[in-house]
Amino acid sequence: MTSQLKLVDATLHRTETQTRMPFRFGIAVMTEAPHVFLQCCYEIGGKIVTGIAAEGLLPKWFDKSPDKPAAQEIDEMLLVIRQAVKFARQSSSASVFDLWRQIDDAQMSWAVEQKLPPLLAQFGVSMVERTMLDALARAENCNLSTLLRENRVGIDLGAIHQELADRAPNEFLPKQPLTKVIARHTVGLSDPLTAADLTPENKIDDGLPQTLEDCIRFYGLQHFKLKVQGDVECDLDRLQSVAKVVSQHCGNNYAFTLDGNEQYREFPKFVELWDRIQDDASLNSFFERLIFIEQPLYRDVALDPAIAKIADWENGPPVIIDESDAEIGALEQALELGYAGTSHKNCKGVLKAAAHRCLINHRNAMENTSRYQMSGEDLVNIGPVALLQDLAAQAALGNATVERNGHHYYHGLSAFPKSLSQSMLKQHRDLYTAMDDDFARINITDGELDLTSVNAAPFGVGVELSMDTFQELSL
Repeated sequence: MTSQLKLVDATLHRTETQTRMPFRFGIAVMTEAPHVFLQCCYEIGGKIVTGIAAEGLLPKWFDKSPDKPAAQEIDEMLLVIRQAVKFARQSSSASVFDLWRQIDDAQMSWAVEQKLPPLLAQFGVSMVERTMLDALARAENCNLSTLLRENRVGIDLGAIHQELADRAPNEFLPKQPLTKVIARHTVGLSDPLTAADLTPENKIDDGLPQTLEDCIRFYGLQHFKLKVQGDVECDLDRLQSVAKVVSQHCGNNYAFTLDGNEQYREFPKFVELWDRIQDDASLNSFFERLIFIEQPLYRDVALDPAIAKIADWENGPPVIIDESDAEIGALEQALELGYAGTSHKNCKGVLKAAAHRCLINHRNAMENTSRYQMSGEDLVNIGPVALLQDLAAQAALGNATVERNGHHYYHGLSAFPKSLSQSMLKQHRDLYTAMDDDFARINITDGELDLTSVNAAPFGVGVELSMDTFQELSL
């Protein structure tokens, strides 16, 4: 049974955040970013219910135009949120899924006219979508997993993947959300690996680990995400250094993914890196524990049959898409080309990801394989909303190893009022723990995150937030 939704009011708030250390990924280095909260009030089944969503506005991911200023990218991220809210105001539907499709169709057509990247346009839709899911979960007094599995959102799987026509989410999604996930630690391109990499100028004394070896000890890490930058010699040198640290501190108890960061426009150039890795005695055995490779090809060519010769790569490891999963139909295109699956980030959409997970599980069952996979990835997510909602989605989809990086680059929840930390420590005491300054930080224990309180909340977040200390933006 689904409930009719109509947007009746919305507010957008902004605050500024600064990282404790630079995060270098691909062509960008992040040291600060705005963080926004979208609250939307819906009429659901005759009741007025408020849902919330949040995200850090991180330049150089939704749009990787090298010459576009960061300030312009931030303005465009705000623009797509505002436009999605505008389309939501103009729509009404009998289900979350139908309302999402109306907003998404209108937004994607508008983005083409505005010459905005599909991934960026979809981000705006995802913010509204998350508020809908949060509001519906509160109205139904259940969690996200129940909404999806029992299809209270009204999802039509066949409208996204034709081969799933007349099939239901409960045939494919986990019967219960995951109670724990493995935190897959991001090793940024400039992150210090050992104490030898620290200098008086870059050393941080804030009670949190800074080097990779300290993070392994502090959090009990076992899974890692390694990034490359498209320079074979530099990448080999960096991978050798990381492999040495991980092997020394984890023994044989580790696994990792390799993020291509869209650094290649020609697939043979990436295969060259892979062949060099296989020929390197110090990396060959280390790479036996590779889970998959993520998006090595730039989004403009990653789904081009003339360039993405993934299926022709003999003895190659699984390769998934990430940034290329920007439009309905992208995953099916990718699978046809030989990719093994896709990633999930809430900023790319939850309902689409649910359909993708159903397709992946369906393909694995039909072909009696485990080749097809969905990964959980990050966009420097932090609490009090974005991180928890992302974890709730990962748990509902069954993504057992999830990239987490916000806890490494931010000093807990110190970007927000201390009262918020106290609320999180009370309501989410499994997920958060207190630092010496009484701010809350994420609690990774033995390399895992406990999601008990996340799953007990409607859509991950079990606290009420006040927007009083944040800047209200126009909508």
